[in-house]
Amino acid sequence: MKMKEIREMSREEKIKKLRELEMELLKLRTLSRSGGALENPGRMRAIKKDIARIKLSLAEEGYKC
Repeated sequence: MKMKEIREMSREEKIKKLRELEMELLKLRTLSRSGGALENPGRMRAIKKDIARIKLSLAEEGYKC
C-alpha cells in the first residue's frame, strides 16, 4: 500500500484498515509461533510497514492511535 493511497482515504477508512491489518498480523504471528509454515513469510513484514504508514498518516492528521 502506497502513502498516496493511504492519504486519499478518509479517517474512518484508515482506522478500519488499521484494525484489519492488526488482526491479520495477529493471525500470522499465532500461526508462525505455533510451528506452522507461512505461505508467504514476507507478508508479515509488508503488513507491519502498512500499519506504520497508516499510523503515520493518522498522526499527520492529529489523530492519536
